Amino acid sequence: MPLQKLFKLTFTKACCLLLLAVGQVASAQYRYPFQNPELPVEDRITNLLSLLNTEEKINCLGTNPTVERLGIKGTGHVEGLHGLSMGVIGNWGGKTPVPTTIFPQSIGLAETWSPELLQQAAAIEAKETRYIFQSAKYHKGGLVVRAPNADLGRDPRWGRTEESYGEDAVFNATMVVSYIKGLQGNNSKYWETAALMKHFLANSNENSRDSSNSVFDDRLFNEYYGYTFHKGIVQGGSRAYMASYNKVNGIPQAVNPMLRRITIDQWGENGIICTDGGAYKLLFTAHHYAATPEEIAADCIKAGINQFLDTYKAGVKGALDKKLITEAEIDQNLRGVFRVMIKLGQLDPPEMNPYSSIKDGPEPWLSSEHRDFARLITQKSIVLLKNENNFLPLDKNKAGTVAIVGPRSAEVLQDWYSGTPPYSVSPLEGIKNKVSSQVNVIHTTDNAVAVSMAKSADVVIVCVGNNPSGNLGWKKVDGPTEGREAVDRESISLDSLQEDLIKKLHAVNPHIVMVLVSSFPYAINWEQENIPAILHITHCSQELGNALADVIYGDVNPGGRLVQTWPKSLDQLPPMMDYNIRYGRTYMYLKDTPLYPFGYGLSYTTFQYGNLQSTNKLNAKDSLTVSIDISNTGAHEGDEVVQLYVKYLKSKVERPIKELKAFKRITLKAGEKKTVQLKIAGADLAYWNTGKNKFVVENEPVELMVGSSSADIKETKVIEIKN
Repeated sequence: MPLQKLFKLTFTKACCLLLLAVGQVASAQYRYPFQNPELPVEDRITNLLSLLNTEEKINCLGTNPTVERLGIKGTGHVEGLHGLSMGVIGNWGGKTPVPTTIFPQSIGLAETWSPELLQQAAAIEAKETRYIFQSAKYHKGGLVVRAPNADLGRDPRWGRTEESYGEDAVFNATMVVSYIKGLQGNNSKYWETAALMKHFLANSNENSRDSSNSVFDDRLFNEYYGYTFHKGIVQGGSRAYMASYNKVNGIPQAVNPMLRRITIDQWGENGIICTDGGAYKLLFTAHHYAATPEEIAADCIKAGINQFLDTYKAGVKGALDKKLITEAEIDQNLRGVFRVMIKLGQLDPPEMNPYSSIKDGPEPWLSSEHRDFARLITQKSIVLLKNENNFLPLDKNKAGTVAIVGPRSAEVLQDWYSGTPPYSVSPLEGIKNKVSSQVNVIHTTDNAVAVSMAKSADVVIVCVGNNPSGNLGWKKVDGPTEGREAVDRESISLDSLQEDLIKKLHAVNPHIVMVLVSSFPYAINWEQENIPAILHITHCSQELGNALADVIYGDVNPGGRLVQTWPKSLDQLPPMMDYNIRYGRTYMYLKDTPLYPFGYGLSYTTFQYGNLQSTNKLNAKDSLTVSIDISNTGAHEGDEVVQLYVKYLKSKVERPIKELKAFKRITLKAGEKKTVQLKIAGADLAYWNTGKNKFVVENEPVELMVGSSSADIKETKVIEIKN
């Protein structure tokens, strides 16, 4: 044997022996191999499972897989759609609520059209979640955060519209991915928190949701309803989601084979799949899915469920005793739970996890950084719906009287999944903080007094909208225009008392700013016709009043955009339970003219589009960059949301009227021009071919459409798509 080869073999053998010795020394530091961070993850889990008895395994199918006998430190779930929920409403904070930074509702966060801001908001939430979980002062909560909501807001009557990012799958997926990344952090080894997406799948009706059936085809699954969850897993990196209450095409989601067949086997989901709260029991009482609890438990396990939000233990134990499932099947499911625990650092020495140090120092929700960001993201979420003759912004130094009236004027309401903020600023307080001493601010929430006040005021600011709080009790709302979890809206009009107030105010003083503080779209047709200035802002932000005043008085130019189509009436909507959106639902298929289109929002300045550029052809396997010049042609600095839609000109299958494919929010100073670049891949133009069971890109001309909303296209260009 040549000397060089002999030396190489000897050196390799020595390295192997050295690594083995190091491993043995490391293992000696730990009582059990699963505690050794140097071992492969799957080996650690195999060892851990081998040490658990049957009762412990069943216990680990709950929401906190802690096993004190073995020193296994699990962690439970918390809610966190727009800030960590450890407060009073919903009782998420238990007997000792903890304040946390609270942002606008999810639908409001979406109206920023800024994935970057959503990621920052989620990162703040993750830090506060870690702090409360790890600090000696609080030491409560959990690290699995039930957020974001990846459901699609296909209908404005949906009671949980406030939790979603709107009606468009591509837009929602972008926001979902950003929120996941913010929650989980940017460390290559550990997550700051684990993002658990809700609610898989097609869960956008509340009435009868525990037994209802969402029916749609494979194309809509892959192109629409499942799209956001798929992207959340493969692009966002989420490894946890919640199965919804409803049936999908006749099968309840908690036992639907698609959980394993699609999300695990095809998409790579390998972490937590949990039931919704009480869903295991509802399979028996509402769906009437099987004859016994044991059969239901077995089918949940076989589908891929590995955490139950329910009283489940007797059913799982019975399923084992009756040999409906095996312990090996439970082991296989529990692997996903412990993969998440390892990513959170729960089984490793704290000094190895950079996030374990988030427990000392002052409460982060009291920091100026968190407070200032809450104000910023709230400013960015505000949508200007109407501004006749540049009625806004008002002059904060102009002498006169401003009447602040309406039921939403002196409060900041929280929704069911809110936490409790450390403070909150109402519209009244925000405006008082903003105006100079020359401005006389008068206020009432009494409608009769409000009309009297309006007569003598120079300007009236009327704040109206829904009540999202849970203080009415479960399944209880104030009227048919209201909605919440478990209750869909029956009407999309303002309630009669608020509508009547606005009309009476207008009769005595037409100089009105209407602030719609709402979780949903409203058919405010009369207001759009008669009120000179209308703003939309969502509930909950602790900085609601300050941000609103910033916009009303011009310190901030509103740049938010709607993320749902706002119809003129219920007549423009298909039946609530029709999940085939092709029958006139969302901007993609609506043939009528809505009150406000998807992507709509005004500004205090004006923008000009020009010089749309791209290649003329796009290979299906490549991507192209669309560039366009945007100029601020007005007198104010402002934000524009540049939106790229596509239209398929000769498709052989039914395609939407238009589809959003890319967007970017930019800030331009008065007179400034920027070239905006938007990227689109050939694969983004594919449709789901049910015959081939895969996405297919057609050879066809496609029209690129760039504009400021789905209904306001400024520049177009036709390109050819080639396979």
